[in-house]
Amino acid sequence: MKSAVVQLPGLNRDRDMIAALTKISGQAPVTIWQTETEIPDDIDLIVIPGGFSYGDYLRCGAIAARMPVMQAIKQKAEQGVKVMGVCNGFQILVEAGMLPGALMRNTSLKFVCKDVKLEVVNAETDFTRAYGKGQIIRCPVAHHDGNYFVDADTLASMEDKGQVVFRYAEGTNPNGSLSDIAGVINARGNVLGMMPHPENLIEAAHGGSDGRGLFASALDVIAA
Repeated sequence: MKSAVVQLPGLNRDRDMIAALTKISGQAPVTIWQTETEIPDDIDLIVIPGGFSYGDYLRCGAIAARMPVMQAIKQKAEQGVKVMGVCNGFQILVEAGMLPGALMRNTSLKFVCKDVKLEVVNAETDFTRAYGKGQIIRCPVAHHDGNYFVDADTLASMEDKGQVVFRYAEGTNPNGSLSDIAGVINARGNVLGMMPHPENLIEAAHGGSDGRGLFASALDVIAA
């Protein structure tokens, strides 16, 4: 499977994401600049990495979500291509209307950078098949605006449809996120957004490989 990493001014986790995708899939992803209006037809997974995209001082992801490349990503998602947004990428997907909810300032009003525990709530998605339902994994976070919020009716609908994919576990919620939500998926099941950084925990050099399963799932390279 072929992957692509979106690059926008201010994103600073693109190299980490490129390295993770290359190591796990065996081939380097295509890089796509913000002004591109077309994405190659043979791309199976599009990733928007983390960082601090231009204009985040207005509202995280608000300007990036309006870049030309996002229209192309929306079109691919409508065709069933898998899309993943991590940290700022999650914020961009929410601002683009591709995922429900909003990401607000951390309740501590501080930037948080540490490891957290995640519960795999839905292990039947294209992004989580390498894990087991209820499995607890470790994953780093690094953000200032990761406090996920959605209205009660929408939350109930998301829970019913299995759209809550990851929850902060064992009291490690770093941002005050509603219902401990750390990652969600769209109703169709091909667009995932999450605040933690799985790309930074895929090998022994990182101190663990708990994040590797997410990429193995999305890239269909789960070990037999």
